[in-house]
Amino acid sequence: MEDLAGILIASGQSAVEVSLFILLPIMVVMLSLMLWLESRGVVALVVRWVSPLLLPLGITGLALFAMIQEVLVSSAAPLATLALMARSGVAPRYLAATTAMVMALAQANVVFPLAAIGLDLGVTMALSISGGVVAAMVTYHLLGRHLSNAEAALLPEVNEPQEQNLMALIRRAGQDAWQITMGAMPLLIVTLVAVNLFRATGAIDWLEGQTAFLFEAIGFPRETLLLTITRFVAGGTAMMGLMIEQVQAGVLSVRDVNLLAGLMISPLDLAGVAIFATAGKEVAKVMKIAVLGALVGVIFRSVCHFYLYL
Repeated sequence: MEDLAGILIASGQSAVEVSLFILLPIMVVMLSLMLWLESRGVVALVVRWVSPLLLPLGITGLALFAMIQEVLVSSAAPLATLALMARSGVAPRYLAATTAMVMALAQANVVFPLAAIGLDLGVTMALSISGGVVAAMVTYHLLGRHLSNAEAALLPEVNEPQEQNLMALIRRAGQDAWQITMGAMPLLIVTLVAVNLFRATGAIDWLEGQTAFLFEAIGFPRETLLLTITRFVAGGTAMMGLMIEQVQAGVLSVRDVNLLAGLMISPLDLAGVAIFATAGKEVAKVMKIAVLGALVGVIFRSVCHFYLYL
């Protein structure tokens, strides 16, 4: 019982430290920046000018807006945009491409905290956007080519910006960041407890011992197995907490973090797929195709990170 209590306390402490001292301040700053850009009309301007160039790739104006939201805010931010696209009757082919794209991107609520421990922010974001575009293209032109792309509902408009007081924007950003952080903390605590319990039983060490040669043969650290299990079962935020813990303990190096970034950082996991499917019935209908497209985008990112940091 004493060992169990120790695991619970240590896991809870790690989760609280990651949430309050890393995730929360970074999310406040990034959300404030995002809301300020929206209020000044910068986001709407970018969408209006760039979307015609991206439309042949399967990326509409609102899809580009969803990309900006995920890259600068969090994986939860594009949900409202996906729901709006579904309600607006956006063609299923474009909806599938957008869903694949957002699931292949690297979410800001994981990228920015990991940047604090050595993740190369510029490279990660550039490859993230590239992977998202690849996922959208593959979904639109190959996997979803049988879906309708009726022109009647291609480009729902992005809402015009409304001027707001800077202090009001910061307060709103703080509230949103607090909700994101508090929503992530319980899952982070449970995941770290589960992982540490598995460690205590020796199950993780046994599995790592059996598979270490496979990961080491391709240049990945043996801890990749534990991170992969955590990432695909519990999600990116839980994986982030575990990765930060391992870097602080000296188990992983900064090179390892950058090497694994393409594979580990995206909302393409069990929890992510379930969450995005709730954006609307039309999204749920194209989810299978979108998952396959997102997988292509994640593989593309993983290969790029592999060649850059191996």
